[in-house]
Amino acid sequence: MIKPSLYKQAEKCLKASLPNDKIGLTYETAEAWQQHKLSLDKVSPILKFEEPGRPDKPELVPPRELTRRKPGSKIGHAALIHSICHIEFNAINLALDAVYRFQDMPDAFYDDWVKVAKEEAYHFELLSKHLSTLGYTYGDFTAHNGLWESALLTAHDPMVRMALVPRVLEARGLDVTPGIVKKLKNIGDDKAVDILAIVHRDEIGHVETGTRWFRYLCEERGLNSEEIFKDLINKYMKGILRGPFDHDVRKKAGFTEEELLFLESAN
Repeated sequence: MIKPSLYKQAEKCLKASLPNDKIGLTYETAEAWQQHKLSLDKVSPILKFEEPGRPDKPELVPPRELTRRKPGSKIGHAALIHSICHIEFNAINLALDAVYRFQDMPDAFYDDWVKVAKEEAYHFELLSKHLSTLGYTYGDFTAHNGLWESALLTAHDPMVRMALVPRVLEARGLDVTPGIVKKLKNIGDDKAVDILAIVHRDEIGHVETGTRWFRYLCEERGLNSEEIFKDLINKYMKGILRGPFDHDVRKKAGFTEEELLFLESAN
C-alpha cells in the first residue's frame, strides 16, 4: 500500500481556510505522521503560497490601524486575546510551511515541525474558545500579516527561515508574555493566565527547535552560527530589534551569551 506524502498533507492543511478545518487536518496529519502512515515522497512544484488558507476575517491592516489592546476595557481585553489568537493561527501555517517547503531535511526535522504545528493548533483552540467566553470570535477584530510576510521573505532557505522566524519573531513572544500575563492577572482573567502559561512553556520549545535546526544548517554549510545570525539580522532586520529581551528564557531556548549581547546592541 502506497503511503500518502507528508508534504501533500501539509499542503492540504495550509490550504484549509476555516480554522476548525485547519486544526482538524493538522491533528490528523500529526497523528498519521507519528503512526508512520505518511511517506516523504516529494511533491512538485512546491507552491509559493502568497497567502495560506485563512478565513475572510479578520481584516488584515497595517499595525498602526489595529484595535487598541488595553485590557482595562471589555473591548480592549477581547482585542488582546484576539491578537494572540491571530499569532497562533499564523504560527500553525508557519510550522506547516516549514514541513511543506523544505523537502530535503532529515526525518527529525519533520518530527519537530509537525509537533510544533500540532501544539500551535492546540494553542489557537484554547485561545479562541476563551475569546468566545468574552463574547467575541476569531475575526471580530482587525489583524496584521507580519508573520506570514516573514514566511515569504524566508521561503528560499531553511537556514534563513530558522534564524528569523523562530529566533526573532516568535522569540519576541518569550519576552512580552510575562508582561501580558501581569495585565491579565490585574483584571482577574485567570483562565487566560493559565492558557498563556501553556503557550509560553511550549513556545520556549518551539524557539529552541528553530535554534537547533539553524545551528544544524550552519554546521552543515561550515558556517559560524553566531556570526551568521548577526549577518542575517543586519541584512533582513536592518540591524534593529525591539527589546527588552528576557535573557533567562532565551537561554532556555538556546541563545548564547554572545547572541544576547548582540541583540542588546541592536535594540
